[in-house]
Amino acid sequence: MKLRRGALRAALGLALLPLLRPAGAVEPISLGLAIAGAAASALTGFISYPRLYCYFRECCLQRHDRRAAVALQENLDRKLFGQHLVNKVVVKAVKGFLNNTNAKKPLALSLHGWTGTGKNFVSKIVAESIYKRGLQSKYVHQFVATLHFPHAHSINLYKDQLQSWIRGNVSICPRSLFIFDEMDKMHAGLIDSIKPFLDYYELLDGVSYRQAIFIFLSNAGAEKITEVALDFWRNGRTREDIQLTDIQNALSVSIFNNKNSGFWHSTLIDRNLIDYFVPFLPLEYKHVKMCVRVEIESRGYAVDEDILTRIADEMTYFPREERIYSDKGCKTVDAKLDYYYDF
Repeated sequence: MKLRRGALRAALGLALLPLLRPAGAVEPISLGLAIAGAAASALTGFISYPRLYCYFRECCLQRHDRRAAVALQENLDRKLFGQHLVNKVVVKAVKGFLNNTNAKKPLALSLHGWTGTGKNFVSKIVAESIYKRGLQSKYVHQFVATLHFPHAHSINLYKDQLQSWIRGNVSICPRSLFIFDEMDKMHAGLIDSIKPFLDYYELLDGVSYRQAIFIFLSNAGAEKITEVALDFWRNGRTREDIQLTDIQNALSVSIFNNKNSGFWHSTLIDRNLIDYFVPFLPLEYKHVKMCVRVEIESRGYAVDEDILTRIADEMTYFPREERIYSDKGCKTVDAKLDYYYDF
């Protein structure tokens, strides 16, 4: 028997009423009986309709798979600028994975590009599309290389801790999301400790990792991405002409051979356990202006076109001669707005 949300709230409100009253309050017998009946109905609802519990408390896989995919697409369309490849690849990869009831391995995405191009922003949107609390969800776990793994001499300890953390959290929630930031600053070899969790195993010590999602963020490979983008621009082709096949193979090789990357000679790459290397193209002047406009509007202020243009003009661009791409992407937009607007 389905309960309407309004009636269900009322029943629960009555059921919880005694808990909200001061100690010593006395209820008439008739109201007490009504409360007892409402409590029984509410309890029946909890038992017969498990999702009810998730309405009040965060649950593993809080949103239905299809709803999560729709939310991801809508948010990327509205909030991400100049990244047609990212939009296409991330949506298809995440949507396909969430709707696959028989995945053979966890989903592993590696996001690469210059600072300010949107890597952290996209990982945040992915988290928010799956869990209402986004990055604050207890099922979303972030690791920052320079914060969580700072000392090279402790790498063996870090490996043990990382394995324990992943094993414990996937045991609690199969659809756990793990985000590794600053992969270009991670000690080489450390990330290989999670290789078993990304591989094609049905179970490891009784635990399945096939519903988990791993996202890696790195500046490594940004030079190769820019090289491809510049070649297209100099040949009179638009950035939208760039396809994933034009970059992905060269990008993965570049990262694998980069001694300053946590993926240096990594078994995750060697064993093809990274599903997609996602390139974030450097942002152009027009994209910076889009970022400024959205940030102003998000603060509830009317857009001053003169200030918007001034902020975009003040950003530094490269290469020095052509001045096509912002060297900080949209990263410093927020700080510049604080200077121009009296918020």
